[in-house]
Amino acid sequence: MKKITLVLTLLLVSSVAFSQLKISGVVSDQNKDPLPGASVLEKGTTNGTSTDFDGNYELTVGDNAVLVVSFAGYETKEVSVNGRTNLNISLSEGLLLEEIVVTGNRAKPRTILDSPVPIDNIDVQELQRSGKPTFDRMLVFKVPSFNSQNQAISDATAHYDPADLRGMGPSRTLVLINGKRKNQSAQVYLNRTPGKGEVGVDLKSIPTAAIDRVEVLRDGASAQYGSDAIAGVLNIILKKDQEYSTFTSKAGITSQNDGFNFAADYNTSFEFGNEGFVNLTLGYYKQNITNRAGIVSDTGSTPRDVAWLAANPTANMTVGQPEMEKGDLFINAEHPFGDNATLYTFHGFTTRTGKSFAYYRAPYWRNDVANANFITANPNDFIGYQPTFETAIDDHINSAGIRFDINDKWKADASITFGSNDVFYTVNNSVNRDYLADHGTSPRTFNPGGYRLTNVINNLDVSGLISEEVSVALGLEYKKESFRAFEGNPLSYYKGGSDSFAGIKPAEAGLWSRNNFAAYAQLDYDVSEDLLLGVAGRFEDFTDAGTNFSWKVNGRYKLGENGAIRASYSTGFRAPTLHQRHITLSQYIIVAGSSEPLLQGTLANDNSAVQALGVPNLTHETSKNISAGLTYKFDRNISASLDFYNIKVNDRVLFSSQIGTLDGNLDGSDSVEQILINNNVVAVQFFINAGNTSTTGADLVLNYKNLFEVGEGKVNASLAANFNTTTFDAINTPSALASGGYNIFDRQEQGLITNSRPKSKFILGLNYVGDKWDWSLNNTRFGEVTITAPQSGGTDQALAAKVSTDLGFVYKLTDKISFNGNINNIFDVYPDVTLTSTNTAQAGSRFLYSSEVQQLGQLGTNFALGLNFQF
Repeated sequence: MKKITLVLTLLLVSSVAFSQLKISGVVSDQNKDPLPGASVLEKGTTNGTSTDFDGNYELTVGDNAVLVVSFAGYETKEVSVNGRTNLNISLSEGLLLEEIVVTGNRAKPRTILDSPVPIDNIDVQELQRSGKPTFDRMLVFKVPSFNSQNQAISDATAHYDPADLRGMGPSRTLVLINGKRKNQSAQVYLNRTPGKGEVGVDLKSIPTAAIDRVEVLRDGASAQYGSDAIAGVLNIILKKDQEYSTFTSKAGITSQNDGFNFAADYNTSFEFGNEGFVNLTLGYYKQNITNRAGIVSDTGSTPRDVAWLAANPTANMTVGQPEMEKGDLFINAEHPFGDNATLYTFHGFTTRTGKSFAYYRAPYWRNDVANANFITANPNDFIGYQPTFETAIDDHINSAGIRFDINDKWKADASITFGSNDVFYTVNNSVNRDYLADHGTSPRTFNPGGYRLTNVINNLDVSGLISEEVSVALGLEYKKESFRAFEGNPLSYYKGGSDSFAGIKPAEAGLWSRNNFAAYAQLDYDVSEDLLLGVAGRFEDFTDAGTNFSWKVNGRYKLGENGAIRASYSTGFRAPTLHQRHITLSQYIIVAGSSEPLLQGTLANDNSAVQALGVPNLTHETSKNISAGLTYKFDRNISASLDFYNIKVNDRVLFSSQIGTLDGNLDGSDSVEQILINNNVVAVQFFINAGNTSTTGADLVLNYKNLFEVGEGKVNASLAANFNTTTFDAINTPSALASGGYNIFDRQEQGLITNSRPKSKFILGLNYVGDKWDWSLNNTRFGEVTITAPQSGGTDQALAAKVSTDLGFVYKLTDKISFNGNINNIFDVYPDVTLTSTNTAQAGSRFLYSSEVQQLGQLGTNFALGLNFQF
């Protein structure tokens, strides 16, 4: 009997031993970022371990074991092993302050609570809840300090929509994709819109379907990332090895039955080699025009003109969003290389076309065309024409590199990134009036040329731990940029050029390039568990803008386990873009006091005529950024942060006012007028380091999860706000212009910087998440903006704050199929109507709402319905 018992015992022990498995994997958050220090425990036992710095774990368990995985601030998850030896585990979203972020923390991953500077971590699902059709519009209704609106009748600017952070202008926000610098657009914004004279990143070229999340660093970061990071950094993290393939489609329209839009995209992941992956995104988007034209106040000079205006009270204007059609292809891939390295690459290609409209050329504006019997046989039958401004835009980004371990404490990342953006123009339904006068005929379609910007960036980044308390990051960067202006068809620049947009002349075309070398270092010292101190420095050497050294110090002190105070001081810089340095062109503009657009010229900064006026060579602008704030989690569900900032920019690059005749008689009576005559224009503009500005503001973020329960679901609430104001401390006018009485940056141009964006923005959101339904209700309050009257006279008009109320839902038909819908701007809110007393160039009230300042846009109520299918 004892022998039988012994045999049974041995068999049992053998069976147990045989059923043991050595299991390994990675514990990450919902964004696929590793969670170091997460607990992995075999349920019902004391057998467990913790993940390492990269979220890895190893544990021997029974093949039918259940793992209990937990991490502070994340919901505990139980996962059945079921005989698997490799098991990666993703924990659901926890408290926002305990999410891990990588932006600004090159050496050591930190949570939002641990970070010494304010960082937002925004999941793509949060962006999509807004119901907005494009990535840039989604950010407007999620990030209070981010602003972007469509700019009606502004040539190519209408197809890019200038965007900025903290009211600092498009040029001062650095955009990264997977931590790599995104190229800027080829278009410089030259029309009277927010961001005039600046260059931004083409955010419309990034499809939302390819994005996993966005990290927004709201602090000066030039010392870490280089030029452009004065206001902050947007780091767009692409999707990786998704569990499901996803197809989505959505269609929308406004309550005025215009602006129809349709979007469809497909995202999938598949294995690549051994433990590698490829994530693929295909996207398509199309939108139609909207029209919010006003009733013109022109009276006409003849009975025929009066009759035409009576029949066409809007003067046949089209004022609204342009037509757009685009296609996207994005690829993000990784593959192990040996035991301690990973090869990675990502590629993005977007191509799109667009059509916007210029001012309608009313019959009484174009008597010369009517009398030429060109468009109509009888001048009395001539009804005018409206030129269209059409664009073809291509945007590429391609990056490849290798991440590898130097040893168990040090890592390196070597990469090369190529980016480009080009825009080519077509003007249709137009006339070259000078060619018509000389030849009795004229083309109706013109190809005015275009622009291309490219860059190639080489990076080597090394990071590691000197000790458990001291982490270091350092690196090198070499970048080559080029900017090219392509000559237009000769008939597009014949004399005055094609009506509405003159072509790029041979003397204005060209290719320009520059190189820059950079080296940086960053050190973080965890003095204690509560106190963190950091310092960073970066040296840059541009072949055309000189050298610069930026530095930064920051610190964070924890208030127990639930809060922290933080502060930073940094210097920054922005090198002028190649566009700002070299662009030369002529274009039609609306000048206050003129009944029709007039031809003005932009001369390159290094043009001999510009330098003769005492305008110095462009150099980099510098900044000083100080911020301080507090973040705190009151319990597992409630968190808050408040940050104050002040950003001073010296030698700010300005796009000057239109420098023309002072007495209304262009007769060459002074050197400036002679320059205008020599260039066959009525006014000239140029870029100059002339402004010193100060921006002061505050950011507030409140989150309340699990506010209360409704049925089987829970309601979450959030409040985010930004307050900011920008003032000019000085405008430095060259003595030759100052002595002649010329104002190089008049009050109207200043107003585009100080008054054209909301002084405040509040976003109050409620979100209900249940088993079947996901509801969201958001109220976004856009603060006051001001229309600034021109120097010649008029009254400034403050436009009252406006609230857009948006309702959205997602209904899960099955685990794989869901429907979604949105009603945006439910109460059909529009900006205040522009008053004629502003004396702004609204061309006889053709613009019902100002084209120079922006709040919530001019769409009114709009509706959208969509489908999401996972498989």
